[in-house]
Amino acid sequence: MPDIDIDAPGKTVLLMGNEAIARGALEAGIGFAAAYPGTPSSEILPTIAEVARRRGIYAEWSVNEIVSIEAATGASLTGIRAMASMKQNGTQVALDFLGNLAQRGVGAGLVLVSCDDPSARNSSNEQDTRHIAKWLDVPLLEPGDFQEAKDMTKWLFDLSEEVEIFTMLRAVSKISHTRGNVRLGELPDRQYKARFPYDRSQRASQPLRLMGNPHAILHQKMAIAQEKFESSPFNRYVGPDNPKLLIITCGSCWLYSQEAVRTLGLENRVGILKLGTTWPIPEKLVTEHLSKAPEVLFVEEIDPFVERSVMELAANLPPSDSRPVFYGKRSGHINAYGELNPDPVINALTKIMDITYEARDSEYVKKVEAIPRDFAITRGGALCPGCPHRASFWAIRTALKLDGRGGFATGDIGCYTQGLGPGGFTVVRTLYCMGGSAGIATGLGKLGQFGFNQPVLAVCGDSTFFHATIPALINGVYNNSNFTLVALDNSATAMTGFQPHPGTGFTAMGDPAPTIKIEDICRSLGIRVEVCDPFDLENTTETLLDMMAMEGGVRVVVMKRECELVRGRREKPPYKVEINPDLCIGDACGCDRLCTRIFLCPGLRWNKEAGKSEIDPIICTGCGVCVDICPQGAITREAT
Repeated sequence: MPDIDIDAPGKTVLLMGNEAIARGALEAGIGFAAAYPGTPSSEILPTIAEVARRRGIYAEWSVNEIVSIEAATGASLTGIRAMASMKQNGTQVALDFLGNLAQRGVGAGLVLVSCDDPSARNSSNEQDTRHIAKWLDVPLLEPGDFQEAKDMTKWLFDLSEEVEIFTMLRAVSKISHTRGNVRLGELPDRQYKARFPYDRSQRASQPLRLMGNPHAILHQKMAIAQEKFESSPFNRYVGPDNPKLLIITCGSCWLYSQEAVRTLGLENRVGILKLGTTWPIPEKLVTEHLSKAPEVLFVEEIDPFVERSVMELAANLPPSDSRPVFYGKRSGHINAYGELNPDPVINALTKIMDITYEARDSEYVKKVEAIPRDFAITRGGALCPGCPHRASFWAIRTALKLDGRGGFATGDIGCYTQGLGPGGFTVVRTLYCMGGSAGIATGLGKLGQFGFNQPVLAVCGDSTFFHATIPALINGVYNNSNFTLVALDNSATAMTGFQPHPGTGFTAMGDPAPTIKIEDICRSLGIRVEVCDPFDLENTTETLLDMMAMEGGVRVVVMKRECELVRGRREKPPYKVEINPDLCIGDACGCDRLCTRIFLCPGLRWNKEAGKSEIDPIICTGCGVCVDICPQGAITREAT
């Protein structure tokens, strides 16, 4: 991580987009930062936390996203500039509070950073959070490069204080997780002093000091923001004075649009209007450019957000004004889903401008098209070597088969999402959101009166348990729902970068903290709780069978084993694992290559020439679980 708080105004440094956002917050004089880890937003909070102590800042990993924005609001109301960061799914978690916050006002500047994940590369779904800004009516900015990621963040704090509402920054994966040059600004020398106003006439939040309709007042404030957006330096135009085609774009698509126009040599025919202020849109600026072009192409990720806003504006123009022809997601020229790049923009331009373009030599294209479609090997997701979740899912798979009543697991968000596929033996059958596994199970567990008798195992991780599972668990206990919660406790928020949580014993700033045990919380509810080591497959399987045999009420199995990537950093492998080639009978084994075809640990590989399985000594972590799954006893382990 770079020296993010270097005090060198004017110096140019190479920063990841998320680091640039963190630097912008530092330049704005932030005093409080909170977040819940979620890719692609995960690096923002730790970048601040690393320098928090020496900058006099407080930084925390909150238990979930709604708590993070609530905590940040608390700081704002006492005069401390604050920021909460999260991914698109987390912004939905925070919506209940955000809906009220928009009309209640803030104290010091308060910024919400929402990082979207087009194509859902690291998410359970794809969604566009810009609609939230429009729905709640709060100012929204989208950086088009890394410099803007920093500058916009800093500017949004000033805007928040001027209009007295929270502001939003929306980044996408290509901004958050790539790097570019950033010119640094000054770091303020702030002395933080928090105090909640005792006198109700002083500034704290809108209901304490303003009469009238908060919603009406919000519209007045947004009008101020919109007027500022008309002259914002984050909006810019490049191209001819009267273009044949106008591209209206925002965010990272600003870069794709420029590259597409340069590639096709259309600089003298196509203009690009880049909007950094995407809600509310600067109507005067947009109207001026609409009058100069007969055709308009919208390029944005993911939904036609700017496209619809501009078309709404055009529909309300005077009848005498000319209206351009609009192209974009509605016309099918740009996909209304997925991550973009210059290629879709090039394709749209060639169709609209009626020009031809070949990205590759025609002979090369013919050779590529001649390659059989099954030539490339399709490889699904896999759990890491030595991952305790593999053992947990194996025990669940075995227990469900032995039980024989068609049981299944409801799934949740984390590394253990692999339970949906071969990496987790397809034991997981549902996947929605954090906490959804237990929530769905509470409903399934009340269907006995309709003849439902399949065992239900609700699988969640340790970070997810604290984030969103507890309310559903309590609901199940309260309503006497029949299901088993299986908490996969690997002592890490492993999927997003091993961030601490209430069960790890330390905070985002590295301070020691109470270790809150999942089993203690569950036992406090008066239910049966068993703690198992998933590497002890026999005991874990028997415990699951025993729990599934119980009728009525919730019970909990905590499968506790530290994440291998965490353990492996400080300890040597516990075992040396080997395969005896004399005992391994390969294809002749009735298991049909159970170890390499089904168990799928990357530390096991198939030697095609020898016709036997073998251990990859480079990848194997020495967990020794595979010893217990080999029916021939060909795999052995020896303590190191």
